[in-house]
Amino acid sequence: MTIRRLILLLAALAGPWALAAPARADRIKDLGTFQGVRSNQLTGYGIVVGLAGTGDDGLEYTVAGMKGAVQRFGLTLPPGINPSLKNAAAVLITAELPAFAKPGQRLDITVSALGKAKSLRGGALIAAPLLGADGQLYAMAQGNLAVGGLGIDAADGSKLTVNVPTAGRIPGGASVERAVDTGFASNALVFNLSEADLTTAGRVATAINLAFAGQRAHAIDAVSVAIDAPRGAEGRTLLMGQIENLPVDPADAAARVIVNARTGTVVINGAVRISPAAVAHGKLTVKVDEDPRIVQPAPFSRGQTALEPASTITVEERRNPMVNFRPGASLADIVKAVNAIGASPADLVAILEALKQAGAMKAELVVL
Repeated sequence: MTIRRLILLLAALAGPWALAAPARADRIKDLGTFQGVRSNQLTGYGIVVGLAGTGDDGLEYTVAGMKGAVQRFGLTLPPGINPSLKNAAAVLITAELPAFAKPGQRLDITVSALGKAKSLRGGALIAAPLLGADGQLYAMAQGNLAVGGLGIDAADGSKLTVNVPTAGRIPGGASVERAVDTGFASNALVFNLSEADLTTAGRVATAINLAFAGQRAHAIDAVSVAIDAPRGAEGRTLLMGQIENLPVDPADAAARVIVNARTGTVVINGAVRISPAAVAHGKLTVKVDEDPRIVQPAPFSRGQTALEPASTITVEERRNPMVNFRPGASLADIVKAVNAIGASPADLVAILEALKQAGAMKAELVVL
């Protein structure tokens, strides 16, 4: 068989499937996750050494941590001796343990100064345990820090700081020591949407039932879809892999307007519609100019030179045409109207709030 015939045969086989797929379908894996397939946060406390005089300089918990670290190697400091540790710093370590992580896998960790250390640049983290929310040890962290910030102090007291020198990362700096038991092989299989939507949940269940020719999936609520799955890890893994790649046409997002009043940022999604309304936007500017004059007394009058105030007040009102929204005006119409009247982001916030109060904008207004 020639290459050309093979291409034509593949195109013919793929044709019905391509026609059956929705026009703007998303994969199920992009809409949410399976229950139990989640990451876990790990936290630990450790000591960073090797700093160039930018450490905690004798903080009690830093000294206590260093004493504990050296005791693991059989070295015990005499009681009452608290060394000044300018080259060490107490740090907090955070990491994220992915789902199904197995012992021996590496994790990226973030190390942040806990005391008064000025910089962690050039430091090395001593072996420290990372604990989960249940207090159990799940990983061990150690390694050289990569710090993107820089801090410099001069003898005259001047300082220069670039980015944040008191936090850094260690790529692959932690080794997993224990796996999290998720009950993957025996628990009920439930798919959870990232955003609650009754229509999308129903469409996900319908897509799964059509793909497997049966009533295998049932929408429980606006978030969860229960799926009948076989017992055992292998069968579930194959089933979940097939479900994740099924195409689904999600429901349109609810009409929503996001307003950040502090920065003047306004985001309007495409579902926002405006009922018939008229908007007029004007701006009144009052300007006061001070032009004081120096007044000289007449000769031989024994007067004194004085400063006579003189003020000029002008009022300027910018007149903009009234904008009339037709029924069902879309996002493009709103943007065009706002640009036509020359409204700034702050003015746009006021206009949108007024439209909402007037009942002309059928959308949720979220003010950050």
